[in-house]
Amino acid sequence: MIICDTHCDTTNMRVFHKDETPCVTMENLVNGGISLQTCALFAGSKGMADHPYERAIAQLEELNRLGWPRINSPLEAEEGKVKILLSVEGGEIFEGRVDRVDEFYGYGVRMAGVTWNNENEMGHPAKHGSKEGIKPQGWALLRRMAELKIAVDTSHLNEAGFWDLIDNHSQPVMASHSCAKALRPHFRNLTDEQIRAVVRRGGWIGVNFYPWFLGDTGKAVAEDIVTHIDYMCQLGAEKHVGFGSDFDGIEVWPDDCDSPAKVHLILDGLRRRGYSEEALADIAGRNFLDYYRRLGW
Repeated sequence: MIICDTHCDTTNMRVFHKDETPCVTMENLVNGGISLQTCALFAGSKGMADHPYERAIAQLEELNRLGWPRINSPLEAEEGKVKILLSVEGGEIFEGRVDRVDEFYGYGVRMAGVTWNNENEMGHPAKHGSKEGIKPQGWALLRRMAELKIAVDTSHLNEAGFWDLIDNHSQPVMASHSCAKALRPHFRNLTDEQIRAVVRRGGWIGVNFYPWFLGDTGKAVAEDIVTHIDYMCQLGAEKHVGFGSDFDGIEVWPDDCDSPAKVHLILDGLRRRGYSEEALADIAGRNFLDYYRRLGW
């Protein structure tokens, strides 16, 4: 079974939080049977004041130093072999320059989050409640991303920007690490209407493992992740949902699912709810690969 996880912040932790111990290690990835781990190049929490381009390059250099095997297409993922895919989290990394999109494509970036929690040249974050959509320069960058078949990640993006993309972007969008707002009302989670729209457009959603997105107590177990996946499946996302852990980007995690080595607990929970092995293979990784096929890979 190919298992894909579409978001972790391990490179940022290794470079900028060296006093913390990452849970995404090659040992844990191997023990969890992870085939594809997406590592985000994070723009930082202060927008342009954090020098996001330079910050991203430092994270890329750390990944090069680690020597973890990278792939240029998600479709290169193989069962039993760990491969790393690159993403960008925070479009300010591109500095509003279309040529920067090409540059990061050359580094292997195949997914880009429009925003983190800061406004940038592309759009507005969900956190700030803006009612404005994608900015003109954002569309210039997005058009180039579509030409290069870089997936547009709407996690952290505000609703106006999300609907702008649903209605006007040439490619289906994804949300790499978000949960269901109906189960946990949080600005980072997706409404039922958004989930259905992602499905309708042929997109993809990675369910986040962060306890505060799964429930309102700050405590969670793997079964809570199962509940969010199952909920999205009931809305029609059974071919459009998977895992977006957010490991090493969250300060707490489910009690029994604290590293990639424990992802099997989620699959076990889905089995107990009656999901077939075929459906499990879809959710574990095949849905994500099929999404990239729809992008043209």
